[in-house]
Amino acid sequence: MHPLIESKGSFGKQYSDMAYAASRYTECKLANISEEIFDGIDKDAVEFVDNYDGTTTEPIVLPTAFPNILVSPNTGIAVGMASNVCSFNLAEVCEATIVYLTDSNLTVDRLLDIMKAPDFSTGGMLVYNRAKLHEIYSTGNGNFKVRAKYNYDKTLNCVEITQIPYTTTLERIKDAITKLYKEGKIKDITDVRDEIDLNGLKLTIDFKRGADYEKVMARLYKSTSLEDSFSCNFNILVGGVPRTMGILEILEEWTAFRIECLRRTFIYDLGKKTDKLHLLYGLKEILLDIDKAIHIVRTTENDRDVVPNLMKGFGIDEIQAEYVADIKLRNLNREYILKRIDEIEQLEKDIEELKGLISNDKKIKNVIIKQLKAISQKFAIPRKTFLIYEDELELTEPVEEVEDYPVVIFLSREGYFKKCTTASIRGNDIQKFKENDELLFSEETSNSAEVLFFTSNAQVYKAKLNDFEDQKASNLGDFVAAKLSFDEGEKVISAIILKKYDGNLVLFFENGKAVRIPAFSYATKTNRKKLTGAFYDGSPLIGIYKAGITGEYLLRSDNSRALLVNEKQITEKSTRTSYGSAVFTLKKNQKVISAAPYNERSPKLLKESKYRKSVLPSSGAIFEDYDPEVTQQTLL
Repeated sequence: MHPLIESKGSFGKQYSDMAYAASRYTECKLANISEEIFDGIDKDAVEFVDNYDGTTTEPIVLPTAFPNILVSPNTGIAVGMASNVCSFNLAEVCEATIVYLTDSNLTVDRLLDIMKAPDFSTGGMLVYNRAKLHEIYSTGNGNFKVRAKYNYDKTLNCVEITQIPYTTTLERIKDAITKLYKEGKIKDITDVRDEIDLNGLKLTIDFKRGADYEKVMARLYKSTSLEDSFSCNFNILVGGVPRTMGILEILEEWTAFRIECLRRTFIYDLGKKTDKLHLLYGLKEILLDIDKAIHIVRTTENDRDVVPNLMKGFGIDEIQAEYVADIKLRNLNREYILKRIDEIEQLEKDIEELKGLISNDKKIKNVIIKQLKAISQKFAIPRKTFLIYEDELELTEPVEEVEDYPVVIFLSREGYFKKCTTASIRGNDIQKFKENDELLFSEETSNSAEVLFFTSNAQVYKAKLNDFEDQKASNLGDFVAAKLSFDEGEKVISAIILKKYDGNLVLFFENGKAVRIPAFSYATKTNRKKLTGAFYDGSPLIGIYKAGITGEYLLRSDNSRALLVNEKQITEKSTRTSYGSAVFTLKKNQKVISAAPYNERSPKLLKESKYRKSVLPSSGAIFEDYDPEVTQQTLL
């Protein structure tokens, strides 16, 4: 908010990725506000230590006259820890600090009325949520959202973005919009261009004739960093020890620090004034007989005897005598000495005042308050980040309309996914797969549904079918792992299509266990795309289905055994990572290799052996193969 350095030349900008110029093309100096950062540094306000090579000394910290840790944003990463402190408005911080110094019972709620919200140099619109800010102010952890600010020019049919979130840059936003346009997700934009000039940031977006710019901007807010989150982590070093603190704790530590800085400054001033008063007391003695002082100096043969002779002649100590001896001859007159000793009275008052300040924290706090008021009056600027309330945002934000029509989706075993319209399927196009690949999952649904991809890492990736382009059956489709940014080596196991998160999902595992989990366990209030710990990972998942499809499932093991399981017999659990209970009893080193819905219209499973051939009974009994040499299963 308040740069501590004034610069000439290109030092780069927070809102742009543009590189800064080489140092030979730039100049800089400390800004005026830096006077408050270094206030008292020449008066022993803070401790100094040797620099890296011991050639000089440097301060451990700077004796800042206002809580700059809350005014200037700070981001840092160290070994095993990180810190991210947002910036606040200087006037609000000074006012809050003054209230804290005068009211020991200051609460977070009252603090929120004074320091309304963070304030960034890049401006923008902060989505105000008092509960979230209360958590940040209390604990030092939390996040909030900041939106870009734009103006719509009706005559030119374009939007001019003039302020963006602090956490992003204009180039990133432009690249994201361009990508959305190339992918066909936004079709109402004709151009997006960078118009940064001497007046500052500007990103212009041109629209097609008749386009609804509000709907387009609503989509851009969701799909780009035009709306971005700032994650707070007020991890601060206090006495060399990292601590995560809320704002009241920060004000408490800063107040204690500042009181100690001023006390050290006052002690320094007291010493200087005491020394000066001591010298003037000696000069006052000379005033009684100036001629005598001149006579002593003139008649003393050796230079080294001048100070001892003055000490004997006037009854003063060595320091005072040295001071008198160093006075120029032209100043050994009554007028000069009277002017100097006139300072004695004021020095005595200042010394008494300093002694009172040093021993009284309340008086030091009054000094801090006076300084904060002066700083606020001199350097404060209006807020740059405006506040927009969540309830107003929800009422005014246009809802994105998704074109809905029947589609058929296909997922291959290798993880290729495609969405085809029913019209293209009726064309009898042959489904195309890569060599050695095959169909894993297919379902008729509509374009407004969501798809959940269950993976080998016990994770679920969520996407909207609208995010996938319509394709022909002869296309391979999108490689899901690349499109949704899977982890390295992660593969798709299965997919579920949902329009509403109701009912149950039935999961089968390789170790013979099965479980029913409510579908709403996978619903999220935010647009989170990835769910970790999405299901039990103690055994590979071999099948997942929406409950109620057939009511029965046919399980097969690797030793030619099969089992028909009724859905109602499967345990229902509310936790996603539950494994339910065993439905298929297996021997050591055996596993279930498949699980599929089963009904009367399903093809009968025949088991062949050299001794017999019979049909699996619908009672659910296990049918065993007596001949270990022949193991062949066919669907008739």
